[in-house]
Amino acid sequence: MKKSWLFLTALLVSISAAASIDALNFASPEQEKDYHQLTQELRCPQCQNNNIADSNATIAVDMRGKVFELLQEGKNRNEVVDYMIQRYGNFVTYDPPMTTSTIVLWIAPILLVLIGILFVFKRKSKSPSAVNSDVILDDEENARLSALLKEKDK
Repeated sequence: MKKSWLFLTALLVSISAAASIDALNFASPEQEKDYHQLTQELRCPQCQNNNIADSNATIAVDMRGKVFELLQEGKNRNEVVDYMIQRYGNFVTYDPPMTTSTIVLWIAPILLVLIGILFVFKRKSKSPSAVNSDVILDDEENARLSALLKEKDK
């Protein structure tokens, strides 16, 4: 009984391990090299920061298959990357081009920090100070201040 469980477990592990290996036949070693480089360079849209070579998401598997298919059709690396960008957007590359939206993403936090600093300094300069040297007291106010100070000392 114990041996049959052990055998069944080993069988299931070997089946699942074999399922995750892509058996691809490349026309040349250069094509295989391009495939591996492209799968390392292209980002999985579902996994966010994983490349499609390391991801087991369904979309990453499909993307790997498409990369292989395009390379088999004779496309070069740039054409494959252009296809993936056209299909999935600039997100699939780890080095997206400078566009209006990426400029906004870089500049907006800097502007918000500068606006915050400006707000703090403006607010600080508007707050009333405890002693205002511009105000000159008349005789009546001086007498009242002296009386208050004398009361405090008692």
